[in-house]
Amino acid sequence: MNQTRERVFVIQPIEGDHYRVLQEEAVALIESANADYAGTVYQKIREVNPATYIGEGKVEEIREMLSGLDVTVLFNGELSPSQTLNISAALEGRKVIDRTTLILDIFALRAESSEGKIQVELAQLKYLYPRLRGKGTALSRLGGGIGTRGPGETQLETDRRHIRSRIDALEKKLAETQQRRTMLAERRKKDKVFTIALVGYTNTGKSTLLNAMTGADVLVKDALFATLDPTSRVFTIEDVPFLLIDTVGFLQSLPHHLIEAFKSTLESALWCDLALIVCNASGEYELEKQTTLETLRGMGFTAPYLVVYNQCDKLKDLDSLPRDGIAISAKFGVGLDVLRAKIFEALQENFVRCELNIPYSCFSEYSSLRPLLTEQNVTYTDNGMTVKAIVPTIYAAKVQKFQNKK
Repeated sequence: MNQTRERVFVIQPIEGDHYRVLQEEAVALIESANADYAGTVYQKIREVNPATYIGEGKVEEIREMLSGLDVTVLFNGELSPSQTLNISAALEGRKVIDRTTLILDIFALRAESSEGKIQVELAQLKYLYPRLRGKGTALSRLGGGIGTRGPGETQLETDRRHIRSRIDALEKKLAETQQRRTMLAERRKKDKVFTIALVGYTNTGKSTLLNAMTGADVLVKDALFATLDPTSRVFTIEDVPFLLIDTVGFLQSLPHHLIEAFKSTLESALWCDLALIVCNASGEYELEKQTTLETLRGMGFTAPYLVVYNQCDKLKDLDSLPRDGIAISAKFGVGLDVLRAKIFEALQENFVRCELNIPYSCFSEYSSLRPLLTEQNVTYTDNGMTVKAIVPTIYAAKVQKFQNKK
């Protein structure tokens, strides 16, 4: 049975220089929410109208423009509860949503793990809570479509006390999962499992890069927020194992409270030994890099990082890209060997290359040390074994007695 897809018309305020990027993201968000894009109207904002944000005259113009059309209206920014209600009333009762509502709807579609679902419900309820006093038409979920998905849709007209207690319960659950994640990260540090986090804008090819580097089969989809839950896979460089972690993506003007809600998902980037900031080589890569870095640093990020310009296959001239990054095409495997070499180089202070001479009489002692290092070449002689190895710096002292002094 075919179900008619929701059609969404965008109101794009012009504030600052990046409104075109925001509008393009809105179209991609609409498609990611399984809806159809129905057009855009732009409005330059000199002063925010407290009642409708864009002014009554523009709202009336939009009402006439949409007359007879069955569309949902997306305001591509954040509206207060009263502004949402006023615009809806002025547009003959049409459903009006803002950017946060749309993003939360996509989060509800994408969340698969229990932690992801907790984060989605918590974000939805926190967004809903201050809007409860509007009730009635402003918060009606009748009719389905965008804004009706996810655990946050239930008991919408329930009193604020119930919602507040549910928020408290979810925050407690989330704190427990964060504690487990922190313990796991600390164990990795102790065991010297070097972690590399893929961070950056959504839809820049992070999951494709994860698959290309690790041989995994993680979902790759041309949709925003296709990866909501963090995904980790092991890969090796020069036989040394590393853990590569994919994280939820960023957007331009991603509301701050949504970043806070998904902080635990992004904590894998805060605990990493190295971050790969993945940017779209054919897009607004400088804006993507700066937004990602500012967001991470606001969360306390201090790890070293490399900038990766993905999708370079879409460019005719790679010389236009900044020299401080690595140009790759994860889809076609271009530049991945260079990227692996740069990763190892960035982490080289954590390793020592050495040649070890192990007398036969010391084989038992060496066997206990073997799990701590990576053997790259082993040869047997009359006196014992010669091993070319890569040893984590913290274990270098343990093998020093076997090290070739030449």
